[in-house]
Amino acid sequence: MKRKVLSGVLGAVLMGTAVLSGCSGGSGSSDSDGGELVLYTWEGMFPQEVLDGFEEESGIKIIYSNFDTDETMLEKLSQAEGGDYDVVIADDYILETVIQEGLAEELDKEKLSNFENINPLFQGQFYDPEDAYTVPYGSGFPLIVYDPEQVDVNIKGYKDLWDPSLEDSVALIANYRVINGITQLSMGRSMNEEDVSVIEETGQKLLELAPNVRLIQDDNTQNALLNGEASVGFLYTSQVTQALAANPDLKVVYPEEGLGFGVMNMFIPSQAPNKDAAYQFINYILEPEVAAQCFNSIGYYCTNQAADDLVDPNLVVPDTVHNAEIVQNVSEEADTQYNKNWTEFKAACD
Repeated sequence: MKRKVLSGVLGAVLMGTAVLSGCSGGSGSSDSDGGELVLYTWEGMFPQEVLDGFEEESGIKIIYSNFDTDETMLEKLSQAEGGDYDVVIADDYILETVIQEGLAEELDKEKLSNFENINPLFQGQFYDPEDAYTVPYGSGFPLIVYDPEQVDVNIKGYKDLWDPSLEDSVALIANYRVINGITQLSMGRSMNEEDVSVIEETGQKLLELAPNVRLIQDDNTQNALLNGEASVGFLYTSQVTQALAANPDLKVVYPEEGLGFGVMNMFIPSQAPNKDAAYQFINYILEPEVAAQCFNSIGYYCTNQAADDLVDPNLVVPDTVHNAEIVQNVSEEADTQYNKNWTEFKAACD
């Protein structure tokens, strides 16, 4: 039995519901002339100038509707039987269910001339192995960041977090699957291990890390690194960006064991009211200049390789990174053991 496991890799989403208009012009041709496009995602996922540009170029008015969680999105989309919305952006793990339930349109790539701009690193994932339904829009990579003035060890990977010299010095994000996952990567295993006996070994390995942990928290974890409370942080993408902005001398580590990551994706609901406008909008967002505006605004890693030279260099995955694994849904039995590991680990860190 599979259950949905919220990875949280991409960080916290913003709460609230709003209706905004304004978007910028589409690329590519469309049979639609004016009309409306209903965009359904979290608040703040596009800079206003991008939205304004789409409206000006296409004559299509954007209705921006927000959800608070992926589960809310799935519930609303299911109730609408794949209708009501024209473009939806959501996290990777929920897309498996969206596609299985027939709520996503199989993409006509002939209408997406800019589809080739997508970085292959973010394609072929478990939820859409043939890239038939989804278009990546930003990725999150939790990374190790440390202060070289305060750390004696040359940190190259996750395994270095266990170094005895880092006692009471490490700040961690509070995501149980991610922390279990990087522990498994340090052991030469998959982040998505389902063998309960192996996950139990992971729990024991985690307990060995506890003496080095200064704090575990999801919000503003980078502050512990910036104020000197911790000398090493394992941080979400947005936190890495904020930490580097405040202290450019910090070192960022792309762990040699591989990366765990999450991907947001655009998709067109199966019964979208204005599919022509949806294709036009997605193709527009895939234009390099437009994509760069988006990634520089939202602060997630660039999933559009044609825009790599146009975005903040800190938002481009280095060419040396080839080994990356996405956090996937796991069996209920495996998830129960992951949760047990996490509970015992947090208790040991107190």
